[in-house]
Amino acid sequence: MAYKVFGLTASDQTSLLRIAILGLISIVAVGSRLYSVIRFESVIHEFDPWFNYRTTRYLVDNGFDKFWNWFDETAWYPLGRVVGGTLYPGIMVTSATIYNALHLINIPVDIRNVCVFLAPVFSALTALATYQLGKEVKNATAGLLAAAFIGVAPGYISRSVAGSYDNEGIAIFLLVFTFFLWLRSVRLGSALYGALTAIFYFYMVSAWGGYVFIINLIPLHVFALLVMGRYSNRLYVAYSTFYVIGTLASMQIPFVGFQPTFTSEHMAALGTFGLIQLVAFASYVRTLVPSDQFRMLIRLSILGLFVIGFGGLVLLTMTKVIAPWTGRFYSLWDTAYAKVHIPIIASVSEHQPTAWPNFFFDLNMLIWLLPAGIYFSFRELSDNHVFLILYSLFAAYFAGVMVRLILTLTPIVCVMAGVAMANVFEIYLDFSKAKAEAVAMTESAPVDKDKSKGNNAGEPTAAKSLYETPGFKRFYALFPRIVVVANFLYFLCMFQWHCSWITSSAYSSPSVVLASRGPDGSHHIIDDFREAYYWLQMNTKSDAKVLSWWDYGYQLAGMADRTTLVDNNTWNNTHIATVGKILASDEDTAYELARRHDVDYVLVVFGGMLGYSGDDINKFLWMIRIAQGVYPDSFKEEDFYNSAGEYAIGDTASPAMRKSLMHKLCYYRFHEVMGPQGFDRVRKQKLPRDVTLDNFEEAYTTENWMVRIYKVKDLDNFGRSHHAVSAFEGPRFKNDFIY
Repeated sequence: MAYKVFGLTASDQTSLLRIAILGLISIVAVGSRLYSVIRFESVIHEFDPWFNYRTTRYLVDNGFDKFWNWFDETAWYPLGRVVGGTLYPGIMVTSATIYNALHLINIPVDIRNVCVFLAPVFSALTALATYQLGKEVKNATAGLLAAAFIGVAPGYISRSVAGSYDNEGIAIFLLVFTFFLWLRSVRLGSALYGALTAIFYFYMVSAWGGYVFIINLIPLHVFALLVMGRYSNRLYVAYSTFYVIGTLASMQIPFVGFQPTFTSEHMAALGTFGLIQLVAFASYVRTLVPSDQFRMLIRLSILGLFVIGFGGLVLLTMTKVIAPWTGRFYSLWDTAYAKVHIPIIASVSEHQPTAWPNFFFDLNMLIWLLPAGIYFSFRELSDNHVFLILYSLFAAYFAGVMVRLILTLTPIVCVMAGVAMANVFEIYLDFSKAKAEAVAMTESAPVDKDKSKGNNAGEPTAAKSLYETPGFKRFYALFPRIVVVANFLYFLCMFQWHCSWITSSAYSSPSVVLASRGPDGSHHIIDDFREAYYWLQMNTKSDAKVLSWWDYGYQLAGMADRTTLVDNNTWNNTHIATVGKILASDEDTAYELARRHDVDYVLVVFGGMLGYSGDDINKFLWMIRIAQGVYPDSFKEEDFYNSAGEYAIGDTASPAMRKSLMHKLCYYRFHEVMGPQGFDRVRKQKLPRDVTLDNFEEAYTTENWMVRIYKVKDLDNFGRSHHAVSAFEGPRFKNDFIY
């Protein structure tokens, strides 16, 4: 009879212990994401989060109706942007709802802090959702292990630290919970759980474009079960409910609209829906028709439907009724496609193929447990395990193609690792079996009567029977289990240490605020970005137009509140190519184009002094490639390499490179600071001499020369060129610039 503790039965004690463990996992998940706030401050990170924060603030200040119909004339000048119809509003609506709820109960909190801490809070919910998923496919032990893994896994933390106010911050929770609801609905054949799956799928559609992964993986799961001959009424109810409600709900998001009815990314779901209706009908007909006639009917029906379906798909695609696959889709199957056809996609570092060390960096030992989890899934191979195997294989492939998709791989790796370790612990933590084995070995051992009396030489009996004693046999049965468990505990401790170190050192530094250490170990904050944006906000007209590369568009709009020509939305490749053309052209051509586009200021990021490798000079070749795709007659990439085929910036640079506006804006007056023998600390090359600038005037350079802002000069009052004005006035008329 089990003893009660505080009046609780053993079952109640187990449930209470699970709740306590999940609470601790949630606390660790949130706490491990607060390094950035502790080390720096409560600030929005990166680039895209600044757009999300700006739109959230607009939603809170102006209400949902104005937010939905907001036309932002300060973006993509002079085109503007219909904000409400070109974004996924899920994260903004979530933050605004939390903000209003807190104010409703008289908890005054700034919307910025809600945005900063949203992702860490949702990471705790993700851990709970992962527990439910692990429990659904295996047991509570697997669920707890999976929850503990995803709570600290760097592959997920990279997108969910405090301040990382991006769509993925809530989308991974929705991804995992939607899959859990789907598997539950398939197991129970419940229309209720199918409807809940559709509701959370709708929430996912509103939050992140990665919803396409869900609407393709679930139909693939259904198709695989049909091919395996596992059709059931449960599967029919679950998928039909999910697809009908989920598709209708997703079409309510303006940015998605009618895409589920005519884009190739959604055709697999539609085709699977039609297929399962046919299978259900065939299953019904089978009860009415003799088996021989049924087989003949099925063969003819399958052949006819395949010909009609395939022909219709080809016809609709050729007539463009069904939109073809997008370039982003092709880049997932051909890693060289984007570089050749869509350089703007290939220019983003997170779109590059994943190097092998990245898997270990973001997943550590979990990546080795993934194959073990797949193996145990094959051993059982229930409907749920088929889903896990498909998810693992496709997520692993896509994560290898694009480094950012490690994010979608992390949840299934954590679940599979939990399943693998749960199976191992089921065997090696069951010490009762080990004791039973030891007893069985003792009882079955033969007894030698002569040896029990000692031998002729008078040797002691204990010396000869040491290996046959019950104590040694118990030790022999327990020792392998102790070794295996101790090894796993060691690896778990090392996994936690690795995750904490990676989180604190690699994923907790906001890109807008940098840090470095001096030779004596002192901590230095580099705040050039916010310094430059603050200068623009305080020293330029409110309607000033600022030209920069698209990477900084959202930050300029969010922090400086100034009109930009391009930003991180990258919806208009021609506009971005025009900016690239301005920066790659010679000074006179660039000045003419800048004047034509009403540009007041030009902003460039330069890391030559500090050694900041993410500057515009290192991105310059991508600007050239993008511009060349739209303006092939203006210049070629080869023109920017010197005669030795090198990408040089000094006096050995090619003529096109030395004449380009980007080169001049970055290196203008830089030799005055670094000296005649100075060199660029990023490129490790000597600085160019005699960099002149006549059409643009230096307006501001930040403390560490990381951000440089130039004013586009007005036309001369006498109609002279600015080169002639500079030659006439001479260097003595140039104002000394103070930075």
